This record gives sequence, C-alpha cells and structure tokens, in this order.
Amino acid sequence: KDVTSGSEGFSVMESLEKQLICPICLEMFTKPVVILPCQHNLCRKCANDVFQVRPTQVYVYGGRFRCPSCRHEVVLDRHGVYGLQRNLLVENIIDMYKQGNTRGSHETDQPMCEEHEDEKINIYCITCSVPTCSLCKVFGAHKNCNVAPLNDVFGQQKVELTDCVSMLVGNNERVQAIISQLDETCRAIDENSRRQKSRVCETFDHLFVLLEEKKSEMTLRINAEQEEKLDYIRGLRRKYSEHLEGTAKLLETAIQTMDESEMAVFLQVTLNAGTNTSHLDKVQHGYENMEHFKANFDCQRKALAQISFRSNFLSSIHDEHP
Repeated sequence: KDVTSGSEGFSVMESLEKQLICPICLEMFTKPVVILPCQHNLCRKCANDVFQVRPTQVYVYGGRFRCPSCRHEVVLDRHGVYGLQRNLLVENIIDMYKQGNTRGSHETDQPMCEEHEDEKINIYCITCSVPTCSLCKVFGAHKNCNVAPLNDVFGQQKVELTDCVSMLVGNNERVQAIISQLDETCRAIDENSRRQKSRVCETFDHLFVLLEEKKSEMTLRINAEQEEKLDYIRGLRRKYSEHLEGTAKLLETAIQTMDESEMAVFLQVTLNAGTNTSHLDKVQHGYENMEHFKANFDCQRKALAQISFRSNFLSSIHDEHP
C-alpha cells in the first residue's frame, strides 16, 4: 500500500512537471512566465527570442507571432512581448514545486518527536491531524487515536494538493479566458459605438441636405410670385404716371384758355376730359399680402423632437444588464 501511494504521488508530480515545460526551450518555465490569449504559457525570454527572429522564421509575422503549441496567431501591441500578461499563478506553482523538491532532498534530517526526543516522527494521527511517533501512540497522548503510516498520509495529501494545484491552474485559465473575452467585448463596444455614431451623423447630414433643398425650393416660389407682383405694380404705376402727365398738360391748356379774352378764340379750344381713369386697373385689396406662403412646421418640429433610437432594443439591453 505504501509503495502504491508513493508511486501515485510520483506519477501525479511527474504529470504536473510536464505541464510546467516551456514548448520552446523544453525546460521548466523560467520567470517571468507570460500567458497568451490562447491560454498557453511561454517563458517571456523565449517569447522574446521567437519574436526577435527574422520574419521568414516559422512563428513571426511582423508585429505578430503564432503560439508554438496551437498555432493561434498572437497580435502584439507596441510593447511587444512585454505587453503580454504574466501568469503569476504558474510562477507560484513553479516556486512551490522547486521548494518541494528542495525539501525532499533534505529529508535525511527527519524531525524528532517533541515528547520523546529520541524517537523519529513516523506515523500520522488521523484523529488529531498531526504527525507523531510510535511511543505517543502506545504510551502517550495519541494512544486512543486512529493513526496511519506516514507514507500513506503523505502520498494521499500529496495527491490532494496536486489535484488542488491542477484545479487552480484550470480555474486560472478559465478566468483568463473570461478576461480576454471581456477585453474583446470592450474593443467591440468601442468599434460598434464609433460605427453607430458615424451612421447617426451621416443620417443627420442627409437630413440637413434635404432641408436645404426644401428651403431653396420654397424660397424660389416666393421669389417668383414677388417678381410677378412687382412687375405688375410697376407697370400699373407707369400707366398712372403717364395718365397724370397727360392730365397736367390738359390743366395747363385749360388755364391758358381761361385767360383768353377773345370769345372766338376761346371757343375754338377743345379740351378732352382727362379725369376718367376707368380704363386703368385697380389694385385689389390685400394684393400685397404674402401670408399664403407661411409654412406650417408643427408636425415636422414634433417629429424632429421625437427622433430617438429604437426603444425596444435599448430596453432589452437594459433589462439584461440592470
């Protein structure tokens, strides 16, 4: 049983060690360790060496390089590989792994029992969850406790600890994947917002063009009737002026005739009646009025004031993310 537990612990530790091997240098990761968006890890030095090779090499394409484990393309920012996030959990696991190996190499100095100074600690008290010696079980404080060989408990807890470490690594990878997804969502929000703002501005620009065209059309109609009416009034004024000029000459002749003392000469003068204006047009009342060109923008103004986004879509988004 002791041999089986020990071999299981060794197998698990060997499996863990394989997970801590860099796919580039094929050695255990050297800190700092960076995690790629695909969740694979590299020594930052190895990642930098790969990034610095010529673009004709297998993994590098300018500001990008491919993960040597899964060939996923990694896009680097202006910081290069130094912009990649460090995997602190893997670094801590490496430290713990190395410390465990170091402690294993010094196990020749096996601890002694505090109650029985000449006795080595060689059993584990399951009841009290502490390591102890055989005399403590036979004569001492743990004589009524359940105990087990130290190797059995060591192998079992080593396996449990290794499972815990593997679980933490897996959890770290899942959290890192969520963080990457959130970063991608932020970028998508920025890009979609920029696109929608551009569309809104473009729509309003088209609306401004339409309003300008409509304004020009309506102004031309007013100008056309203005010129028509002014031409008519100017022509009518010219006729009345000509009539007034003829009447003035007739008046002058009449005054001169009244001063004539000779009856025969007086009677020879013929005066045409110049006061008759019936042949001239009369301007109708309200002819100068242009109120029929008054535009009613009430409906359009209300419609413009109610311009908004699709409320159903926005409300559904808010319901999902209160």
